[in-house]
Amino acid sequence: MRPSGRNVSEMRPISIETGVTKHAEGSCLIKCGDTHVLCTATIDERVPPFLKNSGLGWVTAEYGMLPRATNTRMRREAKNGQSGRTQEIQRLIGRSLRAGVDRVALGERQITVDCDVIQADGGTRCASITGGWVALKLAVNKLMKAGDVISDPLIDPVAAVSCGIYAGQAVLDLDYPEDSEAGVDGNFVMLGNGQLVEVQMSAEGATFSRAQMDELMGLADKGVAELVAAQKAAVGQ
Repeated sequence: MRPSGRNVSEMRPISIETGVTKHAEGSCLIKCGDTHVLCTATIDERVPPFLKNSGLGWVTAEYGMLPRATNTRMRREAKNGQSGRTQEIQRLIGRSLRAGVDRVALGERQITVDCDVIQADGGTRCASITGGWVALKLAVNKLMKAGDVISDPLIDPVAAVSCGIYAGQAVLDLDYPEDSEAGVDGNFVMLGNGQLVEVQMSAEGATFSRAQMDELMGLADKGVAELVAAQKAAVGQ
């Protein structure tokens, strides 16, 4: 039995509320069980210097956790500098979102997606990617409505889910009690069409077999399909 009482292939409840901030071009609050992340997208009509005059757009991301997102208070990273974990996660979010973008169609502009974890209970990077795409889509919709972008530069939704081996069983969408004790932990980033963007997997205890990896991949397919359906509903597709 999982600590939450869910079956092995059951996701936590998912909700995505859009338009939660006044100023951002795109915003949403995504809740995956008790993991809550505020995602905002900001449009900048400039690109980083290495892309100047290239005709290509850019999507990047920043990630952070509020001090009481966890059960004990963390010191603010702005005060102490970003940890290696934070830098790794925000790079993952950025390259994951870029995988679903036609950068020529976006035009020479940058969209920054900020993902701020309000409450953490496992899977914060996956929730950030999933919610980040919604915020990005809403920002792109504004560009299209204004006529600044002719065709939709977002090729397909991008979503992510965690899977792992817990108590000897392959399970979908790990919460913190499972994540902290999982023998195998993996994050699967995928497009809405099922194409893989990135897979992060590691054995925390014993090694795992190819058959177990295939089983986790099957769970990830199911989870991402549910997340993509929630994304599309949130943006009115």
